[in-house]
Amino acid sequence: MIFITAKFRVKPEHADTWAEISRPFTEACRAEPGCMWFDWSRSLDDPTEYVLVEAFRDSDAGAAHVRSAHFETARRELPPHLAETPRIISQTVDQDGWSELGEFAVGGT
Repeated sequence: MIFITAKFRVKPEHADTWAEISRPFTEACRAEPGCMWFDWSRSLDDPTEYVLVEAFRDSDAGAAHVRSAHFETARRELPPHLAETPRIISQTVDQDGWSELGEFAVGGT
C-alpha cells in the first residue's frame, strides 16, 4: 500500500472551518475504490496545523487519486486557505492495513 502523511498549515482565519472547507475533497477521496483511509487530525500543539493520514491500495490507486477531477479541484480551491505549502511523507509499505502496537496492548499481559 501507499501510506501518506501530510501536514497542512492553515491560515489562522480558516483554522476552525478547515473540516468544512476540505469536506468535499475528503468525501470524494474516501469514495475512491483504491482509498483505504483518508483521515484528518488537528494538532494539539498548533491549532492551525492539520495532519492528513491516507493510504491507497497500490500505485495504480495512487495514480488514479492524483489524476481525479476532485484532486484537480482541490489543487485550485484549497491553497488560498493555506499558510504554506503542505509537507508530506509518502512511502510504499509492504502491508495492507494497520498493525497492533503490541507495546500498548489492552487486556494482555
